[in-house]
Amino acid sequence: MEIYEESVELTRTFVKIESTNPGTEEAAMREAILAYLKDTSCEIQLDDVGNGRKNVIATLWPENTKEESIKEKYKEVPKLEIENHNNIEEMRKKQNKEFMDMKRNLIIGVRKTHKFVENHKTSDYLVPYTSSGCTAACMYCYLVCNYNKCAYLRLFVNREQMLDKIIKVANKSEKDLTFEIGSNSDLILENTITGNLPWTIENFKKSSKGHLTFPTKFDMVDDILNVDHQGKVTVRMSVNPELIINRVEFGTSRLKGRIEAINKLKEAGYNIGILIAPVIMVENWKELYSELIKQLAEGLTEKVKKDVFFEIIFMTYSFVHTKINEEAFPNAINLYNKDMMTGRGKGKYMYKNQYRVDGEIFLRKQMKKYFPNNEIMYIV
Repeated sequence: MEIYEESVELTRTFVKIESTNPGTEEAAMREAILAYLKDTSCEIQLDDVGNGRKNVIATLWPENTKEESIKEKYKEVPKLEIENHNNIEEMRKKQNKEFMDMKRNLIIGVRKTHKFVENHKTSDYLVPYTSSGCTAACMYCYLVCNYNKCAYLRLFVNREQMLDKIIKVANKSEKDLTFEIGSNSDLILENTITGNLPWTIENFKKSSKGHLTFPTKFDMVDDILNVDHQGKVTVRMSVNPELIINRVEFGTSRLKGRIEAINKLKEAGYNIGILIAPVIMVENWKELYSELIKQLAEGLTEKVKKDVFFEIIFMTYSFVHTKINEEAFPNAINLYNKDMMTGRGKGKYMYKNQYRVDGEIFLRKQMKKYFPNNEIMYIV
């Protein structure tokens, strides 16, 4: 019924427009068609046929186009048909020590859940998008709490459907909404497989309102530097001291690469945020994070430092992390500190309040020293 009513209303709109052929009023019809298509995820082209006349060509790619493209790219890799990406028996049976081997699996499917979750930090909504999970292995990753050892990379091929919903919600809202599309994965990393990110940015600009944002720990940003984003995208780079990256954030980009990526993104006109996250209170942590903030101040361009904003997040940990890390990374640093941590329910741990308060005071002092004019959105 909804499709029927929309079709009738669209027909009424077009019938009212003078479009005699041959005639001189085709431009009005063309503009009406373009106005309708801008809120969709169609690929739009204008075909100039001469004498000021242009055809509008709109292509809506089938949902399985991206799936077939990925299958072709990895056609030599063994494949296994599955019923549910969240419940793969072959994966659930694996031991914790096989965690890194599990990360080598790539799951392809259709995302069926499109529930927008309200957020009150740097976006209005957390939005399910083209991937969840990751091929990196950060020892604190909160996705491990959600998926246990099954935090492998899942790619969802129905990107048109998902972006179309974002655009419609954005355009219907009275306020200018920001959508966080990377809370369950790393879209810069995903993009090396799918090429989804330039497509997403290019097509989102059709929206008359709204902004996109996503975080990343990776420096492979060249694919999006020349995309026409129209200032509607904020990239937030997550950083940590090099020692933490080397010993805890396995498979991610080095700090130097992340800083260089920030500078390139800003030069390309993107809005930039920096997450100092998570802050991990290892031995000599204050010296490590003081040096990190100094390296940011020295490595970022003046253009970045003019308006970059910061988010600071203290690490939370869990019993699940402990069990997996003990078996998967037996020689790695132990992130659980029973003297400094306390329970927060459901098997999760956080730093005790006195350490968090002391940590916040210290970090605000360091930020004021090196970034006196930049906003800290929050410290949690």
